[in-house]
Amino acid sequence: MNKVELLAPAGDLEKLKYAIIYGADAVYIGGQTFGLRTSAKNFSFEEMNEGIKFAHDRGKKVYVTLNIIPHNDDLRQLPEYLKKLSTMDIDAVILSDPGVLMYVREHAPNLEIHLSTQANNTNFMSANFWYKQGVKRIILARELSLKEISEIRKNTPEDLELEAFIHGAMCISYSGRCLLSSYMANRDSNRGECAHPCRWKYYLVEEKRPGEYIPVFEDEKGTYFFNSKDLCMVNYIPELIKAGLSSLKIEGRMKSIYYVANTVRVYRKAIDDYYKLGENYKIDPEWIEELGKVSHRKFTTGFYFGRPNEEAQLYASSSYIRDYDFLGIVLDYDESTGYATIEQRNRMFKGDFIEIIGPDYKLIKQKINVMLDDKGHEIDVAPHAQQKIKILMDKPVDKYFILRRKRKDD
Repeated sequence: MNKVELLAPAGDLEKLKYAIIYGADAVYIGGQTFGLRTSAKNFSFEEMNEGIKFAHDRGKKVYVTLNIIPHNDDLRQLPEYLKKLSTMDIDAVILSDPGVLMYVREHAPNLEIHLSTQANNTNFMSANFWYKQGVKRIILARELSLKEISEIRKNTPEDLELEAFIHGAMCISYSGRCLLSSYMANRDSNRGECAHPCRWKYYLVEEKRPGEYIPVFEDEKGTYFFNSKDLCMVNYIPELIKAGLSSLKIEGRMKSIYYVANTVRVYRKAIDDYYKLGENYKIDPEWIEELGKVSHRKFTTGFYFGRPNEEAQLYASSSYIRDYDFLGIVLDYDESTGYATIEQRNRMFKGDFIEIIGPDYKLIKQKINVMLDDKGHEIDVAPHAQQKIKILMDKPVDKYFILRRKRKDD
């Protein structure tokens, strides 16, 4: 049995390393152009090479996004960009536009092609069409049910891979093809500049009563009528695999390294348990609890079990739920002294009760009893961004471990 791939987002080189270390089989990244996340730091060619080497040294894969819906001006830079990519050891490019596909086949024929969810593939005839154009993998539209995915799998070639999103933000428009941002903020979501107006709060203004804002109530709870819950399928790993998916994809190239690491860590555990335990596999309620410890909205299963109803929307607020603070990352650990060198990301205090997570689903809980500054002096608080400190650990930790703390009541 070929094990399903766990595919993670990597908005920059640091996130790529954390995704790989915490258990991703592959990552998807964007270069400086042609991707749909222009607000992410993204990768220079030098960073791309470093990230590819880091992944390949550990037996993992790297896919590069080319999934904007290009206009004529965008295409002028593309041949040179593709020729550069073709000299790099990337595992595939992700694209959505037929013209871009033609350019890839002409200027970089060695590159494997994955079809982006932006192409809105919802049926087996469309999947077969793209397969005949040289596409190796279809990233399915988010609007498909498990039943529809199974039918696509049964009616497409065995060597055509199917990928689907299983966790992260949901778009209100059809698999991301949205014009609302262009109208509302003059930022084209289909060229990587979405302003996320679906998360805004709206009022109605009547023509002859300017300045009088009337709330738009979809129901009695509020006015965020475009605002979807976040997708979460951690409790349905067997169903996803049995539907015929080759790759399970996490959304979030704009999210923090803590989000990437912890989300990958949980899904890695769930997937590995399924393959290891077989008929004895059981859902662990802790998985949902752990996923709730990163910034998120309430969860939904999206379209997987049929068309979503009103329960898939959030009406009261567009805010994220943030119950835990990301405190810092472990840079080094001295076994002889028990001190870990930490790079701070949020303020922490002596006496704080913290949790430390690591790869392989590791979790350590302890109190900060001793904290030292970079000169070895005891301190009570680490208030400076990316301050280097030392903390005495109750148990051994390692580089890439992450510190977090439950948020204190205000």
